Amino acid sequence: MALSVGTKAPDFTLKSLGVDGINRDITLSDNFGKKNTVLLFFPGAFTGVCTEELCDVTGGLTSYTNMDANVYGISVDSPFAQAGWAKLNNIDVLLLSDFAKRVIRDYDVVLPDFAGLGAEASQRAVFIVDKEGIVQYSQVTASPGDMPDLAAVQAALKELSHAAV
Repeated sequence: MALSVGTKAPDFTLKSLGVDGINRDITLSDNFGKKNTVLLFFPGAFTGVCTEELCDVTGGLTSYTNMDANVYGISVDSPFAQAGWAKLNNIDVLLLSDFAKRVIRDYDVVLPDFAGLGAEASQRAVFIVDKEGIVQYSQVTASPGDMPDLAAVQAALKELSHAAV
């Protein structure tokens, strides 16, 4: 069962190539005390629903940043595949590679057999982690083909940003 609201979010450091192509480490706890964090776990780059989801979030990225949040997309793809996919689809969400599959286990969002390939990937899930490192929102879709309720994510983030005022 995925992490529930009120749980301390497991810290992690993952690789990202970013839109500038520079390989860097991104650590969740670097946001603690500064920003809320939206974690978008998705099964795989270059797939239809994942492309739709990350393009939708990219289109509204300012609404997330205006609510004092960093948004990270996380999959088990290599950072090189993620960067190619992001460039091809104009995805501006910072993509993080959980190539070793540690974070999907820590957040308990393992999809045991992605697309019948016999390999683990991430379930489609969203977590909002507040500035203190506590999970304030948790959503896992019923199937990897389902889009997350991004309106509910934004509503929860808006409530969290208003509560901090």
